[in-house]
Amino acid sequence: MNLTVTGHHVDVTASMRNYVTDKMERLQRHSDNVFGVHVILTVEEKSRQKAEATIKVSGTQLYADTTEPDMYAAIDLLTDKLDRQLIRHKEKLKAHRRTGDPVPE
Repeated sequence: MNLTVTGHHVDVTASMRNYVTDKMERLQRHSDNVFGVHVILTVEEKSRQKAEATIKVSGTQLYADTTEPDMYAAIDLLTDKLDRQLIRHKEKLKAHRRTGDPVPE
């Protein structure tokens, strides 16, 4: 998985980068087809920290963003959103494969 972490109006520290890396590794459990993850961390105001990410998965791209007062809380919620989207995408692929002709016995 290729992970890119960038900051907009914020310096991305090593601890932030490690935290994002640890959280995004959780997405690998649901799909081996995650090719790239781009995370953007933004400070809009002192009380508004924004985290957004785009994930390239086989066949599509998934996007999520969150705004919280704490950057680490925003990263946690972002990971939860992406996790749900990835599970839903995986279930859609499985459902699409099952809708074919019945298997002869």
